[in-house]
Amino acid sequence: MKTPSALRLPAPLSRLAVAVLLGLASAGPAAANGTAVAPVAAAHAGVKQPTGAAKPPVNETAAAGDPSTATHAAATKIKAALEGPGGKASGVSLVIGEPERKAAPAQAPAPHAAPVAARAPTAAAGSLHANAAPPREHSRASAAIRSGHAAPEAHGAKGHQPHWAYEGEYGPDKWASVKPEFNACAVGKRQSPVHIQEAGTLQGPAEPLEFNYRPSGGSVVNNGHTIQVDLEPGNTLSVRGSTYQLLQFHFHHPAEEKVNHKGFSMVAHLVHKNDEGQLAVVAVLIDPGAANELIHKVWTHMPLDSGDRVPLPAALIDMRGLLPQDQRYYQFMGSLTTPPCTEGVLWNVIKAPVTVSREQLRLFAQLFPMNARPVQALNGRVVREAQ
Repeated sequence: MKTPSALRLPAPLSRLAVAVLLGLASAGPAAANGTAVAPVAAAHAGVKQPTGAAKPPVNETAAAGDPSTATHAAATKIKAALEGPGGKASGVSLVIGEPERKAAPAQAPAPHAAPVAARAPTAAAGSLHANAAPPREHSRASAAIRSGHAAPEAHGAKGHQPHWAYEGEYGPDKWASVKPEFNACAVGKRQSPVHIQEAGTLQGPAEPLEFNYRPSGGSVVNNGHTIQVDLEPGNTLSVRGSTYQLLQFHFHHPAEEKVNHKGFSMVAHLVHKNDEGQLAVVAVLIDPGAANELIHKVWTHMPLDSGDRVPLPAALIDMRGLLPQDQRYYQFMGSLTTPPCTEGVLWNVIKAPVTVSREQLRLFAQLFPMNARPVQALNGRVVREAQ
């Protein structure tokens, strides 16, 4: 229930109201029967009527001799003051003895309306309302999605990550931006491949590369960047006093290495690893010419879709069929030529190329028109040329 607000009446009417109320209180139950007349007449006698004023229809002075009429007239005025216009209860209380003042009407708050002070922070924070502009961050994300390039955080939310490539937005010069783990691709000082120029090499005797290869099985995979053959254990390379296990070999078109400003049509990278986790790669340069039997076997089982893997028959691959007779080489310290571009890799580039037929070359090029990283700066590295 609401507490009634105050309505201030003129002083004469206030005094009249007091007198009537006091009279009713002192008369007790008899007031209801019109017997309490003296207090009412005395109260009315104190009210000065304006000169020449028209007498009201119910004259309190004339009615002084009629107790019930006087009481009824006074009560009627008080009731009218309390009810206000229209005869409806106004829910106000009477304040005695104060001068008349016009009070501004109280305004009830709109239903369910939040205070302005409470709404302002929400609007400032960029909440979306029917007529409000969307937050700037939301607009940028929407525009990015509409343009076909989702925001970076959207990728992580959907589990999709940008993938490195050989061209375009995530090409070799942007590999380091794809993942923090690829930072060496940009800041490394011993990166591969390199351009080998004999005039600057360290020439002299060097230990031979000792290949201990035998027929093996394995599988061929299209990893989206190249065709790779993963081999069963048992093929090894010995060099610089360490033995490395051949893990896999794969192809690049064109060859990533250059020698004396000459490029090659393809290269096969044979990736080895020793017990200490160190890597040694043998690069076999390839040019068009006679068909290669080992390449023919690999291409026969070549998977066509990225991520596909095809098992090879047992003992199908004999790596000796990919090596030239002349196995002299260039040697230097470098890195992986694909992300994460890990350094500390021992590179051995065999000087004499082998051949594949143009048909064999064309088949690979149809799947991978270009999957070669550009040559990297030597940055003072020494390249050994084994004589």
